[in-house]
Amino acid sequence: MIRRKICQLATVGLGALALYGCQAQASEHANVAESVRYNLDALNAPLLTSPKTDRVEALIAKMTLEEKLAQISCVWFGKADIYNADGSFNAEKMAEKFPHGVGCFARPQDTIGMEGPSDRKDVNDATVVRRMSARSPAQTVALVNDIQTWMMEETRLGIPTLFHEEGLHGFQAKDATSFPQAIALAASFDTDLSERIYSIVAREIRFRGVHHVLSPVVDVALDPRWGRIEETFGEDPYLVSRMGVAAVRGFQGTDGNDDDFPIADDKVLSTLKHMTGHGQPEAGMNIGPAQISERVLREIFFPPFEAAILEGNAASIMASYNEIDGVPSHANGWLLNEILRNEWGFSGAVVADYFAINELNVRHKIVDSLPAAGEISLKSGVDLELPDGVAFYALQDRIEAGELDVAYVDEAVRRVLMMKERGNVFATPFADAEAAEAITGNDAARAVALEAAHKGAVLLKNENNILPLSAATYGTIAVIGPNTDVTVLGGYSDEPKQTISILDGLRARLGDDVEIIHERGVDLTNNRSWWDDDVTLADREANLRGIGRAVSAAKAADLVILAIGGDESTSREAWSETHMGDRNDITLIGEQTELVKAIAATGKPVVSVIISGRPLSLEPVEGDMDAILYGWLLGQETGTAVADLLFGDQVPSGKMPVTVPRTVGQIPAVYNHKPTARRGYAFGDAGPLYPFGFGMSYTTFELSEPSLADATIGVDGQTTVSVNVTNTGDYAADEVIQLYIRDSVSSVTRPVKELKGFERVSLAPGETKTVTLPIRPEHLRFFDRNMKRVVEPGEFEIMVGNSSDAVKTTTLTVR
Repeated sequence: MIRRKICQLATVGLGALALYGCQAQASEHANVAESVRYNLDALNAPLLTSPKTDRVEALIAKMTLEEKLAQISCVWFGKADIYNADGSFNAEKMAEKFPHGVGCFARPQDTIGMEGPSDRKDVNDATVVRRMSARSPAQTVALVNDIQTWMMEETRLGIPTLFHEEGLHGFQAKDATSFPQAIALAASFDTDLSERIYSIVAREIRFRGVHHVLSPVVDVALDPRWGRIEETFGEDPYLVSRMGVAAVRGFQGTDGNDDDFPIADDKVLSTLKHMTGHGQPEAGMNIGPAQISERVLREIFFPPFEAAILEGNAASIMASYNEIDGVPSHANGWLLNEILRNEWGFSGAVVADYFAINELNVRHKIVDSLPAAGEISLKSGVDLELPDGVAFYALQDRIEAGELDVAYVDEAVRRVLMMKERGNVFATPFADAEAAEAITGNDAARAVALEAAHKGAVLLKNENNILPLSAATYGTIAVIGPNTDVTVLGGYSDEPKQTISILDGLRARLGDDVEIIHERGVDLTNNRSWWDDDVTLADREANLRGIGRAVSAAKAADLVILAIGGDESTSREAWSETHMGDRNDITLIGEQTELVKAIAATGKPVVSVIISGRPLSLEPVEGDMDAILYGWLLGQETGTAVADLLFGDQVPSGKMPVTVPRTVGQIPAVYNHKPTARRGYAFGDAGPLYPFGFGMSYTTFELSEPSLADATIGVDGQTTVSVNVTNTGDYAADEVIQLYIRDSVSSVTRPVKELKGFERVSLAPGETKTVTLPIRPEHLRFFDRNMKRVVEPGEFEIMVGNSSDAVKTTTLTVR
């Protein structure tokens, strides 16, 4: 049964770059077509001596081959074989199934493999449909402690396992705090907030006895059709880098020494996902081939990973499902060995994405068997097979027959054990249930979740300054839309202690002062589920009847607040051909456009709140709405945050972390395009609907002309650029000052502008502050024709503003 499930779900994903076993060629295309195998002498070279490395080397020297393979393998679906009927740990079953232990144990908080699909299909259920039950903090701690006790007392070498969990925008577990989705966090342009959020996520995970998290996602996302765009920090490599580094620092901390070794007791080891090119799949379909050149890899997709490694000291990397230039990432030694380890000096572990090693055989078809998939992946630099050990275990016969050098296995084991040392797993394997219950979803975490929701929403339109609303102006408000009475959390979410819908938030804010009339108007799908395969569009006839009721409600009201967009079933990870999540369109799904048009026809003022995991083109309906607040996915405190923002208790300050195209025909519609990329269309507008970095406020800001500390520098020099920012309106508010740079003339074509700095600044009405941003060589350099990083002498346009299309410019000369 378990093997059949693995084979079915082995169609879940893909990977990206070069075939093993070839020598690297000094040609333009070699690095995306071939891989460099390990140097076996280097593999056998001893690590720098320390008590930690001494313990690792001593363990490796004692291990049998079976014990080594166990250390580089994991268990997830296989958990069903080692649990009792009530989900508790069964030591006898464990000893029979995994006599040598397991190096990794996936998601102890869930009971995956023990039950089938849920029967719940209620689209109003804020907890959404689940395919697995979740353990409470205390139940998770009890399980973790039982498993670690067995690992350390009943296996021959007593090596504890490395538990991992998901933490994309909060610990994916029962009662844990659900923060705004990553795309909304990126809209805050607030790295300090990001670090604080992931510090909370880290402690909620670690206090349950788990030392490793599969987060953050630092893919650069360039296609809004892709269902996983919500998991990313947007389209810009610099923004993604800064948010990613902050997330890693939140997870792992920055106070340690010897490369943060080991992490603190409230921290977890971080995994960067997914290396690489995952955010620009062919046709916007998850795990599709990424048609990307080496130059684009180095300039767009590599920088967030490199920064998170060099600045954040990320502990591990997850290879991506997709392929580039015909080579899946899990079989790409150039990517994982040459770039990651040799160029960047990464010394941590590379973990497989779920079932991706199997897919080298069953989906990519670059090998003809499961053992061959395990071998090519191991040689290409993957150290730990997730989520269940299959392909690596299958290597035993090849190794014993002398067909595969055990040195490859030894190196992977070494990295996994060093990861456990860095995570302090040997010293702190157990957790305390009372502490876990107290820290999970507490008031302090909830306050940060609300702050993040306030900062993540983006005001895109405010006709005649209809916002902020005044309760005294409207006696009756109609709250209409499919996202009014649900809290859309997005992918990789669970059930937090509390969720606040927009309807609940408005009722709490307005009390008895305003009459609220509620109608959903339309439903989006038959099943608001991130998990279930069975999702279809809602019945059209039922929706048309709902639109009629909504129109009646609007006619009876003085104002309409319209909550539309998408949910977990309309934008999600498409992990198999039976579980879709990508779209071939980026307009409102279902009958929502008809709903907007019908409400607008009543003549009542319309304030729209967009809740969506992907950027949606609102061009067909933008003229029908007086105000648009783009909330993305704002987490458990959605309703409170929306009410605060609409009624002026908070001032919107978010900025778009992606460019919003008018139509799918513009994709990719990124702001940092090349000079020849926007010639125009015969009968359509080639410009974006909303540009990157754009976001309005209830106040107004005035920026001075930018001033350089030094207008001329050398190629290795640095300077600063300053602007005075004045709040010229009536509200205290935050503004995000953005620095863009363009190399005026260069030996290869360069983007028309690139984000190279930003800073949030808080200003009272009438207040002026000076914002100074650094300009260093790394902000000016690029890859020349020889693929070398250089700063070329010449003039650079230095642009400062509050949006990518609203900047003031000065010139920097580099000699």
